[in-house]
Amino acid sequence: MATSGTATFNMPFAELAEEAWERAGRELRTGYDLRTARRSMNLLTIEWANRGINLWTIDEGTIQLTKDDATYTLPADTIDVCEMNIRTNAGDASSQSDLSLNRISIPTYSAIPNKLSTGRPLQAVVHRLGQAGIYQAGDRTNGNTPTPTSIGANVSFLTLWPVPDSSTAYQISFYRMRRIQDMGSEAGKTDADMPFRFFPCAVAGLAYYIAMKVPELAPRIPMLKQEYEEQFKLASEEDREKTSARFVPSIGRC
Repeated sequence: MATSGTATFNMPFAELAEEAWERAGRELRTGYDLRTARRSMNLLTIEWANRGINLWTIDEGTIQLTKDDATYTLPADTIDVCEMNIRTNAGDASSQSDLSLNRISIPTYSAIPNKLSTGRPLQAVVHRLGQAGIYQAGDRTNGNTPTPTSIGANVSFLTLWPVPDSSTAYQISFYRMRRIQDMGSEAGKTDADMPFRFFPCAVAGLAYYIAMKVPELAPRIPMLKQEYEEQFKLASEEDREKTSARFVPSIGRC
């Protein structure tokens, strides 16, 4: 049996959109058809983020902490932080250590009596894609009062407690969930930001989204929605961590 010997199938967005239009019941005919499909595809990937964690969007990062600075911005496309640790003696193979950094809620942080206490950070509150005037730790050498600092719109950031007491001793090591990248329109940048196992789900979901915008395709909406939900279930069940399992039989017990 002669096979191709390759396993590199990919779908540039134009092909993904063409397949989705055909499943919806129409051909992709115009530039507008492609543009509206691209818009729907970007909305679809935002929906996926709202459904939960997508493993391929989990990135690892570090932030070097600065003495007397309680607040640190995260990368601009951060949706949420999954895990955080305080890393001491970073880069020293004999003494580097990751210590737990507990995530707390905004009400819990608000209830801390002295937010200017210094030391090794033990807790962090994650502000997700917000805009706020927040207080950073001031210069204690002359008794200054901290001044509000505007972080800006649509930026995720961390606030630590206690405030770091060193600019060299600590790093934050974290895993974050980022946004799925926009479906590009530039030449050479039209591949979808997703693993191959999500291609059937993407096509099915886009066909469903397209049908909702075209009145004559309305009768196909229930069928397309059902197919989309089935494909999403298959893809999301595969998009998970897998670890070894060890089963121990219980012999002689009822």
